[in-house]
Amino acid sequence: MRFHPCFAVFLVILLMTSCAGTKFVPEGDYLVHKVDVENTQKGTYVNVSALKPLVRQQPNTRWFSRFKIPLHVYSLSGRDSSLWFNRFMRSIGEPPVVYDSALTAYSSALLAEELRNSGYLNAKVDYQTAVNRKKISTLYKLSPGEAYYLREVKYVIHDSLIARLLDVDNPNSLGIRSGMRFNVKLLNDERQRITTLLLNNGFYHFNKEYISFVADSIRGTNFIDLTLVLHKYRLRNGDEQNHPQYFINSVSFSSGDADSVLHLRPSVLHNNTFLTRGEHYSYHSLQRTYQRFARLQSVKYTHISFREQPQSNLLDCQVQISSYKNSSISFQPEGTNTAGDFGAAASLTYQNSNVFRGSEVFSIELRGAFEAITGLEGYHNNNFEEYSVETKLLFPRFIAPFLSKGFVRRVNATSEMALLYDLQNRPEYHRRVLSWAWRYRWNDASHHDQYQVDLLQLNYVFMPWISDRFRSDYLEDTSNRNAILRYNYEDLFIMKWGFGFTYNNGNYAVKTNIETAGNLLQFASGIFRFSKNGLGQNKLFNIAYAQYVKGDVEYTKNIAFDNNNTLVLHAAVGVAYPYGNSTILPFEKRYFSGGANSVRGWSVRSLGPGKFVGRDGNIDFINQTGDIKLDVNLEFRSHLFWKLDGALFVDAGNIWTIRAYEDQPGGQFRFDEFLTQLAVGYGLGIRFNFDYFILRFDMGMKAVNPAYETAREQFPLVHPDLSRDFTFHFAVGLPF
Repeated sequence: MRFHPCFAVFLVILLMTSCAGTKFVPEGDYLVHKVDVENTQKGTYVNVSALKPLVRQQPNTRWFSRFKIPLHVYSLSGRDSSLWFNRFMRSIGEPPVVYDSALTAYSSALLAEELRNSGYLNAKVDYQTAVNRKKISTLYKLSPGEAYYLREVKYVIHDSLIARLLDVDNPNSLGIRSGMRFNVKLLNDERQRITTLLLNNGFYHFNKEYISFVADSIRGTNFIDLTLVLHKYRLRNGDEQNHPQYFINSVSFSSGDADSVLHLRPSVLHNNTFLTRGEHYSYHSLQRTYQRFARLQSVKYTHISFREQPQSNLLDCQVQISSYKNSSISFQPEGTNTAGDFGAAASLTYQNSNVFRGSEVFSIELRGAFEAITGLEGYHNNNFEEYSVETKLLFPRFIAPFLSKGFVRRVNATSEMALLYDLQNRPEYHRRVLSWAWRYRWNDASHHDQYQVDLLQLNYVFMPWISDRFRSDYLEDTSNRNAILRYNYEDLFIMKWGFGFTYNNGNYAVKTNIETAGNLLQFASGIFRFSKNGLGQNKLFNIAYAQYVKGDVEYTKNIAFDNNNTLVLHAAVGVAYPYGNSTILPFEKRYFSGGANSVRGWSVRSLGPGKFVGRDGNIDFINQTGDIKLDVNLEFRSHLFWKLDGALFVDAGNIWTIRAYEDQPGGQFRFDEFLTQLAVGYGLGIRFNFDYFILRFDMGMKAVNPAYETAREQFPLVHPDLSRDFTFHFAVGLPF
């Protein structure tokens, strides 16, 4: 009988939880074991889960909402605080939460206040405790009483100009109307909405203290008459007058640097400033100006101040800008390990963050890599060398014709041009890659959506030399004529464009992308009669070009149970179809499965397509790719203690090919079979969350294996084998 890894995890948790959690609870005190909030009034709905965080004493942190591991880690320490082991265990653990009757009474008062603010003006909250040895459980019992509703709502505005402005803006009000339940939070939100509206319409000195509410309950009923009062502006001497509405008189710029020189062109300064002479003051325009200058990589900080003109409603605006040094050089060494072959790489980067005095970023990177390759018999040079040069030019705005000025000022946009030349020399072959791209990225500052357009991207892959051994073994061997492998070691030209869209509001995210290549060239081939190769493919500059379409959709949903526990649902679907001038997708456009961001029971590029079983480790990285991909993931994330987070996950997915390829038996997608070919994995993850980056360690196990040869291999969940089914992943960042 094999030892199941889940049993080991359960055994460790059992040993940890067997420790005395009350070890450091003083005599006569109690450990807070459980806290519950209960609505005792039937027929009245109260969101108990939203009220529970108001309780000021919560039990110790539970891993995965179940095990109090941090408390038990703390309990493993001894009482002698001078010993380093005891101090260490206490620093990573969590001390016991000792019951405090005063905090319990305070929590009861907070719950009652929140109920009253939600319209239950006669609400009462009682609590009861239950003691079991040195542990105590507290139950808060809510008695909301009868809800109160608004009978009449009036606005009393002692300023005619503001009254007219609010009357025009009435459709945007938060719905404070007759018949709704009394709610203090909604009243405060309306108060803040009006304040923001006035600040954005020139009322420079306005604040929410000028707005008050008067609520009168109607005796013998559960109705309230509500009056919103907007008071007049108070002068320093105590007199009152209408609120002054201010306008921008002038906008000037100055440098905050020691040389007192503005390093940005005047047009750039004005295009990023939304405070305009002659228009009224706007807090929203002020914040947009700060945001736009913060996007410029050459700007260190921005300070905006206003000076009132005497005896007038005019403001002089002063924008002070401090800049970084334009040029920088960085050097980055790195170590590499590819399947046990060790090597080293280094890159040297020069960057100018203000090349045309418009915060345009120009960079050029030189990179070199060397790797000692072992185990390749029959090849003269057992080393891998790579040299590349990449240059980029990034504009912090749209560089495109026919765009309206309003659209360009409303969105945050970048335009990027990139050029790369990469030289690779391997014992098996030499490869040269030349690519050029022009792309746009933008988002509307007031929305959650982002867009990307790859207007044009050219990729030229040239194979100047292939060793005779590699060619005879894999490309021309009559017993091993792998079409996919052969296609990816030929000269290739790709001309593509693409469009991407991302929406993320914090609760869920949608990401889509579509790209297509070769259509314009295929159209031109019919006009200019391009020459053809032996396979009937049209050629440009004596090279066959790729033609395909590829689309991806990804969805992620976060369900937060509390501040420490979140359930994440994720699904991703991708389909790529070669057509016209291509029967096979280029290798870099093909899908693969397995790895740290896919089905984590498999290592990267080791799953699929379909039920295909890889047998040749030298070329399976080619054979285990496909045209269709499906990933479905379920992950429960829990904060453990210190910087440590944990995760439990279940993954399912696979890849398939659209066409039936001889070298990938069982890999073609079929509607009546694909569900039975879904691989399933499960596992445990440990993450070190350092805020600015996350180190992730995921341990995955196979559960259902579609590429099996025996019945035991099909369901590893029932017949686990660590040497066969366990996979360890190290990555930076979350998987989705």
